[in-house]
Amino acid sequence: MKINKVLSLSILAVSLWACGGGSQQSAESTNSEATAVAESATTPAAEEPKGKQLIAQSDCLGCHKEQQKLVGPSYADVAAKYEATPENIAMLAGKIINGGQGNWGEVPMSAHPQVSQADAEEMVKYILTIKK
Repeated sequence: MKINKVLSLSILAVSLWACGGGSQQSAESTNSEATAVAESATTPAAEEPKGKQLIAQSDCLGCHKEQQKLVGPSYADVAAKYEATPENIAMLAGKIINGGQGNWGEVPMSAHPQVSQADAEEMVKYILTIKK
């Protein structure tokens, strides 16, 4: 029983650190890595959807991948679960900004209050286009 609590707390600590709860240096490192990935893509950044560009500039990739579950669900799994309706886009944008817990397991998604509603909606619109 004690091991389960320790394991749960360890997973929570790692997920918070990876999704922006760590030091400023780790956030800068994640942003630098995401920027490098975006710059190395074969499609010029100007032609990529705005939502994809915003994700590449954020710490999202520390917890999410397009096709694979990492700490949080894959973007393809999110797209499969939610239809791209104005209500779902607004709700999911709110999860990016305010955080959330319970829809994808016990690990909470950390809040990103620095992301504007408009940018969060662009990110969600892009995510909802990703298919498996």
